[in-house]
Amino acid sequence: MNDFAQPTPHPTNAHPARVYNVWLGGKDHYQVDQEAAELAARANPTIVPSVRANRAFLGRAVRHLAAAGIRQFLDIGTGIPAADNTHEVAQRAAPEARVVYVDNDPIVLSHARALLVSGPDGQTDYVQADARDVDAILDAAARTLDFDQPVGLMLVAILQYIKDSEDPWDITRRLLDRLAPGSYLVLSHPAADVTAPEVAESMRIYNERAASHASATPRTHDEVERFCEGLEILEPGVVTLTRWRPEPADTPDDTLPMWCAVARKD
Repeated sequence: MNDFAQPTPHPTNAHPARVYNVWLGGKDHYQVDQEAAELAARANPTIVPSVRANRAFLGRAVRHLAAAGIRQFLDIGTGIPAADNTHEVAQRAAPEARVVYVDNDPIVLSHARALLVSGPDGQTDYVQADARDVDAILDAAARTLDFDQPVGLMLVAILQYIKDSEDPWDITRRLLDRLAPGSYLVLSHPAADVTAPEVAESMRIYNERAASHASATPRTHDEVERFCEGLEILEPGVVTLTRWRPEPADTPDDTLPMWCAVARKD
């Protein structure tokens, strides 16, 4: 699309994807993002290891879904490409896998289009939409994905940007309602009940510098578990990032304030 070729003015507010890019050691961000990332990390030193553990969790979950036969993935809240993106992990296991990425930032999608390139057998597409706009996401994704077949719905570190008043649980349910039985939900979410004071302070700092629609809300274990209502939650349940099916070299760290889970739709 020609829109992505136009110069983009420097933003006045931090954006989640660009702030994550700072924490992952990337270079695709602005000064406002750098400032928000550094101040938040100073208030909560577990942020950077949490972000890296979150990427590792995404990889383990996608590998599990691919081994279970999932060949389609809908990744909402793509973020700026980093190592081991959803399509790379999925297509290493199943070269024919199809992935649709969704983000609301044209800068993010500009990077995605340039860098997230499938192998010859798979397919990757990109949708510019807000996570709250369920119908727009699903209608656009249906160009690439067959919703009569199971899909892996990736809501990894995205739901915190949807306020309670906007009912993120209903948004998640509406997304899942369109997916075939045998689909999976993969989610992670900042925890309000792990290292709570540090999380609250880092969120306050971030929210002061983010646009109102991108402010973040940490949630408790029970609130995160609600996203899986009506689904079969895979073992070991809703756990901290390093506790979800760790690999032999992984070191458990229960101080990382993020919950995660994988659940199956029957």
